Amino acid sequence: MNWNEALTVFFTLFAVIDMLGSIPILVSLKTKIGAIHPLKVTLASAALMIGFLLAGETFLGLLGIDQSSFALAGSIVMFLLGLEMVLGIDIFRSDPNSPSGSIVPIAFPIIAGSGTLTTILSLKSMYSEATILLGILPNLLLIYVVVSGTDWLEKKIGQAGMLTMRKFFGVILLAIAVKIFRGSL
Repeated sequence: MNWNEALTVFFTLFAVIDMLGSIPILVSLKTKIGAIHPLKVTLASAALMIGFLLAGETFLGLLGIDQSSFALAGSIVMFLLGLEMVLGIDIFRSDPNSPSGSIVPIAFPIIAGSGTLTTILSLKSMYSEATILLGILPNLLLIYVVVSGTDWLEKKIGQAGMLTMRKFFGVILLAIAVKIFRGSL
């Protein structure tokens, strides 16, 4: 097991999931839908991410899509997510005013949406499932902590701090997307 690779996977998923950048969305949803259940959000996100890690290739096989093509497409999605974060535009996010509950739209698509799932499969072209799982697990812990402490984090980080973090991780995500793109050709 290469711990440097697991750390790379962790930071890649951390940037894509963008839990800190999602705090304003979580705060907005909390006022619309009431209580957000951190455990429910975390478990639903875990099921989606781990399920796609384990069965995503089979699913793609049923659709006749090879791993290299999916990795290439996933790197493009990651690149667009990075642009979204850096430029402050919304491409992939669902309507934050939807009063659907903790699972939709928080677990899916905000946390484990198209960007996260395509990233997981794109990472499979470079890393083992065990390494990716080691990158997913601490992200799930962070999801739980951030969703549990949304109000506190919003006050401590402040608007400017959240914006700075979002842009920083956007640039990191752009660089990772370019790396996966080059590796998929």
